[in-house]
Amino acid sequence: MPSDTRPNVLIFMTDQEQADVMRPDHPARTPNADRLAKEGVTFTSMYCPSPHCCPSRATLMTGVYPSIHGIFNNVSNPTAINTALRQPGGRPIPMWSEAMKEAGYRMQYSGKWHVSAEEDPGDRGWEELLVTGQRRSRVEGVRDRERWLTMAPDAPSDAPRPRGLVRRPGWGDYTLYRTVPAQTPLGYDQGNDWRVVSTGLGALEKLVKQPSDQPWCLYVGPVGPHDPYGVPETFVKRYDPTQVELPVSFHDTMADKPRIYQRMRRQYWDQLSEDEHREAVAHYYAYCEMEDTYLGLLLDVLDSSGRREDTLVLRLSDHGDYAAAHSLYCKGVPSFREAYNVPCIVSGPGIANPGRTEDSFVSLADIHPTMLELVGAEQPADTHVTGRSMLPFLRGERPEDWPDAFYSQLNGVELYYTQRIVQTKEWKYVYNGFDFDELYDLRADPHETTNLLAAEAGTPASRMGNAEHRQVARDLVRKMWRFAERTNDQVFNPYATVAMAPWGPAEALRQPPVPPAKEQE
Repeated sequence: MPSDTRPNVLIFMTDQEQADVMRPDHPARTPNADRLAKEGVTFTSMYCPSPHCCPSRATLMTGVYPSIHGIFNNVSNPTAINTALRQPGGRPIPMWSEAMKEAGYRMQYSGKWHVSAEEDPGDRGWEELLVTGQRRSRVEGVRDRERWLTMAPDAPSDAPRPRGLVRRPGWGDYTLYRTVPAQTPLGYDQGNDWRVVSTGLGALEKLVKQPSDQPWCLYVGPVGPHDPYGVPETFVKRYDPTQVELPVSFHDTMADKPRIYQRMRRQYWDQLSEDEHREAVAHYYAYCEMEDTYLGLLLDVLDSSGRREDTLVLRLSDHGDYAAAHSLYCKGVPSFREAYNVPCIVSGPGIANPGRTEDSFVSLADIHPTMLELVGAEQPADTHVTGRSMLPFLRGERPEDWPDAFYSQLNGVELYYTQRIVQTKEWKYVYNGFDFDELYDLRADPHETTNLLAAEAGTPASRMGNAEHRQVARDLVRKMWRFAERTNDQVFNPYATVAMAPWGPAEALRQPPVPPAKEQE
């Protein structure tokens, strides 16, 4: 593809932003995302492979799932399963940034990396402008005995608890949200995110002045709206907590969910009053609005330069935040949609019928092949990519063989839990190797409040629920094994203490296929 026909690329990727905030009817104000959506395509069913920064970002960059690239949790932490991407056959897994650079693109990076503790963006084709989450930024002192010996004493148990603060004896208290005094009239031009965005703005202003036959790609990645929600007063005051509607699932007791879900809620978030929950959600919305303001500044530069028409703009996040769904916050082991479903809006040249929404399942793994096709680059024949190019959707086409399900791969955060999700438009099955499984009828229960496979004492996992629900679960488990085989997943160990899936891989993978026996009522 000649260079003068290839678009420039601007990627704006936030951290821990759920897809819901981009809905037109959502109370969080995102006028610039709305503006982008009117000119492009909104993918309402974009999912991350794992509700955690590092594995999701590694998948974004490589197009493969954690079972292939090897990043399962925080690479900048002593509990990391792996700190570097795997090298099958002794060769690094390729990234789309390298292919774009080789194809003649100028690649510039400002923002969070957090893909590997052994490589930086500069090792993968990027010019580093301002990078956070780099290698060598390992968290020091996590296992440092002196840190704990010198920590300030805990507050007395009868001491008043400040609003938004969660008591954590011996760990240090945690403040979920706080209002930051505005240091400027605008409010947003302060703090670390502003450093990232202002650096990106400066780079963009120079890039748009380049000759049109020199394509470029600019990545701008702030760390908001990641917890804790420290937000300038300018944005916080736009949301009245008394008017915040808590999620439909807020009062879910989770009695039919795995114990670790219940423990997270009871140990941490049940300390907050309902009014504090509303304040926390208001701060989250305010944080999302501030990030949207940053997007608008970048779009304004494109508009004023006349380069908007030849620039593909991609608006993403790496994973979501529960934001009070099921009375939870942050992200992690609970399998709920809010942690996995992330924003994805694509605007740029060649988009058919702009202003559309597309509800087909797509994932962060699809970004890699999309970028390769966009620049006319070839994927090496001997490398495997989990994702597929999304360009047909931009052209108004829907491939007939497009995947009909979303799959996750979670091996825990810093405590290790094997969990896999298989989700279709109608059903969601969650295999929890550490507890009983979950099944949700998404047509009748879109907020995932009723687990149809709730545990009953003495009942084998393969006999949970009624006959219909068991059959649905069994079919989804077969899909899980087929995806696991395709992605070289490591959940096939048949030993008695770890082979916890109610139906094993042979049900889906043996040849010739054997039809399942009819279940007894």
